[in-house]
Amino acid sequence: MDAQVQTLPDAPVTANEDKDEPLREDIRQLGRILGDTVRTQEGEAVFERIEHIRQLSIRFRRDDDLGARRELEAVLDSLSREQTLHVVRAFSYFSHLANLAEDQHHIRRSRAHLIAGSAPREGSLAHAIGRAFDAGLEARAIADFFASAQVTPVLTAHPTEVSRKSVLNCQMAISRLLDARDRMRLTPDEARQNEDALRRGVLTLWQTRMLRPNKLSVIDEVANGLTYFDYTFLSEVPQVYAALEDQLGASHPALAGLELPTFLQVGSWIGGDRDGNPFVTAEVLDQALRMQCERVLTHYLDEVRMLGSQLSLASLLVSPSDALLALAEQSPDTSPHRRDEPYRRALARVGARLGATCSRLTGQPCAPQPQGAAPAYNDVAEFAADLDIVHRSLQANGSAPLAGGRLRHLRRAVGVFGFHLAPIDLRQNADVHERVVAELLAVARPDIDYLALDEEARIALLLEEIASPRPLYSPFAQYSALSSGELAIFRMAREAHQRYGAAAVPNCIISKTDGVSDMLELALLLKECGLLDPRAGTLAVNVIPLFETIGDLQASGPVMDRLLALPAYRRLLASRGMSQEVMLGYSDSNKDGGFLTSGWALYKAEIALVDVFARHGVRLRLFHGRGGSVGRGGGPSYQAILAQPGGAVQGQLRLTEQGEVISAKYGNPEVGRRNLEVLTAATLEASLFADAEPAPRPEYLAAMDALSASAFEAYRALVYETEGFETYFRESTVIEEIAHLNIGSRPAARKKTTSIEDLRAIPWVFSWAQCRLMLPGWFGFGSAVRAYLGAHGEDGLRRLQAMNREWGFFSTLLSNMDMVLAKSDIAIASRYAGLVRDVKLRENIFARIRGEHEATITALLDITGQGALLDGNPLLKRSIRNRFPYLDPLNHVQVELLHRHREGSDDERIKRGIHLSINGIAAGLRNSG
Repeated sequence: MDAQVQTLPDAPVTANEDKDEPLREDIRQLGRILGDTVRTQEGEAVFERIEHIRQLSIRFRRDDDLGARRELEAVLDSLSREQTLHVVRAFSYFSHLANLAEDQHHIRRSRAHLIAGSAPREGSLAHAIGRAFDAGLEARAIADFFASAQVTPVLTAHPTEVSRKSVLNCQMAISRLLDARDRMRLTPDEARQNEDALRRGVLTLWQTRMLRPNKLSVIDEVANGLTYFDYTFLSEVPQVYAALEDQLGASHPALAGLELPTFLQVGSWIGGDRDGNPFVTAEVLDQALRMQCERVLTHYLDEVRMLGSQLSLASLLVSPSDALLALAEQSPDTSPHRRDEPYRRALARVGARLGATCSRLTGQPCAPQPQGAAPAYNDVAEFAADLDIVHRSLQANGSAPLAGGRLRHLRRAVGVFGFHLAPIDLRQNADVHERVVAELLAVARPDIDYLALDEEARIALLLEEIASPRPLYSPFAQYSALSSGELAIFRMAREAHQRYGAAAVPNCIISKTDGVSDMLELALLLKECGLLDPRAGTLAVNVIPLFETIGDLQASGPVMDRLLALPAYRRLLASRGMSQEVMLGYSDSNKDGGFLTSGWALYKAEIALVDVFARHGVRLRLFHGRGGSVGRGGGPSYQAILAQPGGAVQGQLRLTEQGEVISAKYGNPEVGRRNLEVLTAATLEASLFADAEPAPRPEYLAAMDALSASAFEAYRALVYETEGFETYFRESTVIEEIAHLNIGSRPAARKKTTSIEDLRAIPWVFSWAQCRLMLPGWFGFGSAVRAYLGAHGEDGLRRLQAMNREWGFFSTLLSNMDMVLAKSDIAIASRYAGLVRDVKLRENIFARIRGEHEATITALLDITGQGALLDGNPLLKRSIRNRFPYLDPLNHVQVELLHRHREGSDDERIKRGIHLSINGIAAGLRNSG
């Protein structure tokens, strides 16, 4: 159900085949095993109670049985505290297991496509490459695209990943068992063994604590992020490259044997994102880098050891190259049994050098320990060169097939992951940079009050200081903890460049950018720490603005126009290949202006930036700060990338992967590989065919301007201008409970206030999802369409319908809203509204929300021509039908627990039940923030 996970069309089926039957069978079996586990672990009475609740919920949800609803509410309201915990756990774990079954079904249908020899599906590399050649593109044009391409999903540690790593490990074990049944025909005994193993897996899951007893530290988040490199990235990224190279070679003889440059990488903010997180320090960044280095070198050591066991080629039977023989002669492996096995001996030398490298870079040995001693590699290029010697020797002595497989994937991994594994971005708020610069200037030039200067005076002063080789910082002066900590981070980044290479920390991002001085302040701080050389005019990292609010997005074009016109900045940019990255914030712009206005402001900002960069002759790379939910920019990545305005992709794309979306998209290796493939294919298509897509008609642009203005007015009127709305929000959602849930190191708010302005967008969206309103993903659209039709009548409706048919941006916007509305439930939301103590406030605000909800659904169906929500998305509709009967009891129980807790109960079981229900609802929605 996750809007971010890519679902591709189902494979063809025969007339007598029901393609969903295997999914239903998996869900039935997992549900049966879970029920048996509950019965044996908690007793027959507990099982019968849970089964009764399940049957009532199914009757109500699927048969619209109001009597079942009343009976369900009565049963749930009468539960004791201990019974409530049993119910919450059972229904939460069913949601987790249903997710595994759905993921496996996506894999099953994808394999069915390939086995049946179906035409390549949209979102696949084969489809993208076929489309390129069908369009008449030359092989050289495609090769040139990859020569300068960049595709980077960036993992971020936001407090929306509610599942513990231990729970994810249990789920992975169950997934592997489900997958094993699809890949082979089991004997009766093997089938029994598989089910026994599934039962052990579900029992382990049931007996594994779902909640964390303590709040995560940043280093805990780093460790969790590394899990996905073990699960997916280290193995699957090289697979994507190999598949792409093979498909290119099969499509055109000129591309046969092509080794693509490194363009697909996986980035990270975990350990470097300081915006509002005081726990990210220089020491934490250092530890994160060391952990990443150890993880990737351990992987290389494992692969080199396996290669050594496989390449048992004897010099009597093959003719290794002189370079390979020279490498073998330096081997610490002196066993006479391997004297005539030069490849094994050469790889023993490589392994020994890797082991020494691990000790040098991390300060401790990596496992497995290699045999013998050897000097450490000075850099990753030396390691790659040794692997190239093995590769070229195999190619030359007639063993080219042996150069494929493990060696091919290892060489690719080295090119992608280096000795740093994932490039870590640094991010900080512009206000912090401003205060640090002001303090440095106050010490070095006390005659200047930096904070009192206007924008132009700041720009002039900053340019003067950036050009000066004289540092502002004095080791003899006393600075605040804020300034000392910020400078320490940048110094650690410089040290990381020296230790791991410049790719380890390549980017510095400025949150809340609203002017040129924000960019220059960061540049000055980089100069102070040796990451900007004023004499040579070189930058060692990319300086990246992040435009977040509606106003900042509207100002992004003029700000970048002014910046790119500065000769001093262009000189620095020349050292970065005249390429400038700009990050766009989906989450805060949504919280600021609502779903429709945020989407439109982002689209128009991209158009403005494309124009500005073209005029200045600078290459634009956009970094999309998308969240998991539609309210934070989520939605299927393939459609979202293709819906970008012409010229906005240009072969380069970065986007954030946040919270629970990381586990949904990359927790399963095959699902992860498909999502990486989708990002690559969409970037290729959006870049190569941008000119083929017609520009939106002027009347469409005018219509969007009108819709956006009305939606903005409706959203701001409710959220920011309605007296008491903040109280309504805090009492009708689980925001206070989320703030105390141990699901992330970052505080829920940027400042110690209760205002919505200071609340982070993540818990804002998370809270609305929990109460099944999903308000950030749709509110304002109904009012906007009503106002537009009031001004334009039937002609206006026909125009909106045409926009949906002809304009990818608008149709994608409606499709995402369709998903959100289908996940919402106004009846359940009304129960949460009942938690608001002020009756008049509750009735006033909820009536407005309910009215807007109805108007939005009506408007959406009128424009799309659907008879009901999700008529155009049967996969998601099926998913909702399968799991919502299991979500409804969780919502009902959560409301009752919230009521008891807020009435003053300090029973620890009630608080635990609330947190468990938050976990279960998030798992069921697969979309918690």
